[in-house]
Amino acid sequence: MITRLLSLLTFRTPPFLYWVFTPSLNGFLFALRTTIAACLSLGIALWLELDSPIWAPMTVWSVAQLTRGESLSKARWRIVGTLTGGTAALIFVGIYPQAPWVFFPLIALWIGLCSGLATFVSNFRSYALVLSGYTCAIICMDVIPNTGNIFMFAVSRASYIILGVLCEAFIGLLFAVNQDRLAHIKIRQKLESALTLVADTLYHILKQDTGALTEARNLFGTILSINDQIEFAEVEMGAHGHEGDHARAALAAVSALLSRSFGMAARLALLSTNHKDFDTVVRAFIQFLKTFSERLRKEDEISELLAELQHLRDICRRYATPHRRKVVPAPHMEADIEEASTVITNSALDERILFSSLGDLIGDLEEAITEYHASTHTIRGDHFQFQHHTYRDGRLAFNNGFRAALAILVTSLIYEVTAWSNGNTLISITALICGLFATKENPVLGTVKFLKGLAVAWCVAWLLCFVFIPMVTTYEPLMLILSCAMMIGGLARANPATAPAASAFNLLMPLMLGIQNHHVIDESKFYNTNLAIILSGVTAVLIFRSILPFDSKAEGFRLRKATLRELRNLANLNSTPQISAWIGHSTDRFSRLLRHAPTMTPLVEAGIQGTLATLTLGLNIIRLRHLLNREYLPESARRPITLVLYHIEHASRRHDRAARLTRAAIRRLRELDTQDHEAIIRLEITRALTYLVVVEHTLRTNEDFLDASRPFLGTGFSVFPGHETPHEAALEKA
Repeated sequence: MITRLLSLLTFRTPPFLYWVFTPSLNGFLFALRTTIAACLSLGIALWLELDSPIWAPMTVWSVAQLTRGESLSKARWRIVGTLTGGTAALIFVGIYPQAPWVFFPLIALWIGLCSGLATFVSNFRSYALVLSGYTCAIICMDVIPNTGNIFMFAVSRASYIILGVLCEAFIGLLFAVNQDRLAHIKIRQKLESALTLVADTLYHILKQDTGALTEARNLFGTILSINDQIEFAEVEMGAHGHEGDHARAALAAVSALLSRSFGMAARLALLSTNHKDFDTVVRAFIQFLKTFSERLRKEDEISELLAELQHLRDICRRYATPHRRKVVPAPHMEADIEEASTVITNSALDERILFSSLGDLIGDLEEAITEYHASTHTIRGDHFQFQHHTYRDGRLAFNNGFRAALAILVTSLIYEVTAWSNGNTLISITALICGLFATKENPVLGTVKFLKGLAVAWCVAWLLCFVFIPMVTTYEPLMLILSCAMMIGGLARANPATAPAASAFNLLMPLMLGIQNHHVIDESKFYNTNLAIILSGVTAVLIFRSILPFDSKAEGFRLRKATLRELRNLANLNSTPQISAWIGHSTDRFSRLLRHAPTMTPLVEAGIQGTLATLTLGLNIIRLRHLLNREYLPESARRPITLVLYHIEHASRRHDRAARLTRAAIRRLRELDTQDHEAIIRLEITRALTYLVVVEHTLRTNEDFLDASRPFLGTGFSVFPGHETPHEAALEKA
């Protein structure tokens, strides 16, 4: 009886509210410090009797992020965006103060331009651009009734922003303990994680385990997330050297290492087996990889790791260098053995190809470890700069800019036709929402969740405005009331499942309250103002759903065409391709494919594999181009390689002819390898064969993916032999 009574009294947390009653420590601290900063900024704004004090806590919630590095970075770029937007507002109002049919299209054009340009940059630099767009719109709409005060409006808006940023930075600084040291540790741990994972992947690839390439594909997503976080860790460091540049260089080397591992897997499966010397070196490298993760964490082991890798690389280079074997004449042969032809078996040549490939693989790992070690400490006199290449999508930039501009034109037309007193609020908040989601590849999903957050914010604001706030007349109880709502919003923001809706709640709920120094918002103003805010969310959703809507299949097809177009340009002998640019663009498109796929279907999996196979193909094409530029190859070897590149460049549909020519080039270079050339020439021929083997296999087994004229259906694909569909495997054996 007592047990049953206790069970009835026991409080059970509802599953959908676990983030309120059992938050994580980081989530609770985020909500607490941001709530304190928001209340502090509102108190200072009320004390200074600013005309719109509520914009100060709105700024706090806007710049607050879960990590200090993200918050500081966003705060800096928010100030830049605010100043740029305020300057643009001064110019636009000064040019067309009494010409609405020119003034509104000019603002729409500005917001469209900012949204489009924001697509070309990453992280909070993109945020600064869209912020400059909607800040201009907000200032212009606020000053419409009295354009003569445009300068004061712009200065006051910048004052709110700077006040909110300073309050958030000050409170965040109080919560940050050993921030710079922890940032160094964070970068080191993330790079150690990436290097450990790639070493484990190489271990399984060299052992030719099944599922090794799937593990390598998943690792690309990890690398992309780490690359974005390095910039924020740099901000947390404060004054520092070039540790972040070395960390990005280490991740770029890891990406190159992973892409090279795909080619290594193909060569291991395609070339002849029973290479005793190669197997011995591979076993030594596998043994090295087994203990790699433990030794990497020890500072004094780094030099030994690099020395062992250098030793293994020297062995690979020595075995990859051709050593002629003379034929021993039989008694009945002519005595002049100098005229006897020398022969090298295909097996020996294949072993040299494998050694050349393994040596390059070890070289990439050596470079990654070197850059990792340089990122762990400050190097005096270091001026290293790493340039990170991202894919700039012009079509996506146009779509983003066009949608944002059209949203402003639609709401401006509503304002002009209806003469609604809160029409300027409708335009301002629409510009804000469109700016926040303009650079998203799928803005529909984000704006729908944002609209749900607005609905919750309206309900909470109604409860606070008409029940709790009229009961208080001083600052302290007001902050007590607001802090409860803000804490819940902060906890929701720290929970990934509720974060999009919570962003709308935290950002616009204070605006819905309309808090002023000397009066409380009345019913008429509350309903009119907040109706404009809700309609802004509805307008943004309708615009994003109806104008150039997002289609994951069409987007995947367009990204694939862009990848193949850049691949063909790599084969153009008049271009100057860079490995870093190709890897950066390809991994950027790869990350978009992952974001566009809510579930991993067989078609999506095949598309991801095809993207990575194309990445490997492009890298081997670039390496062939480098061989041609070194001019060691004889003309008889250059001609077939040049012909292969020509047909890859001009093949937009079928690549079977390019594959056949690649096979012919391989046969030709094998014949040339048996002739009496200098060692450097035969070494270059070996390297050319190393790359051509992967090129031929990728062209042959990815025909459908490489056909840019039609959508990819998930057939005709394989990363390396043994991973084909049953029908393709039967053809391969035949």
